[in-house]
Amino acid sequence: MERNVPHITDAEWEVMKVLWTDSPRTANEIVQVLEGTRDWNPKTVRTLIKRLTEKGAVSYEADGRIYRYYPLVQEEECVKSETRSFLKRVYGGAMRPMLAHFIRDEQLSREDLDELRKLLDERKD
Repeated sequence: MERNVPHITDAEWEVMKVLWTDSPRTANEIVQVLEGTRDWNPKTVRTLIKRLTEKGAVSYEADGRIYRYYPLVQEEECVKSETRSFLKRVYGGAMRPMLAHFIRDEQLSREDLDELRKLLDERKD
């Protein structure tokens, strides 16, 4: 049974990637990781962590005044949820038009096409 996965914004997704890579982490550790990739101040990161906690995507362990955050949702769950949301918004939920678009309009390498063929062949079995 699938559970309801909270909607995660693009900015929140960046915080989640840090936690999916290694957790639990303190807010300061998350800030340090994101400093190298984003031009966000620490207050912004702390706000994102707070929002994710309120949404039920993240929780924490309190050790005195130190909070160590960890994800409550798996990356794969969020990817599936975002994929379904995108498919519904852009293609009315239909998979075939999306696949046709990517095959026709995107610059797919021979390796990409070979991988798609392999996935389709596996799916047939």
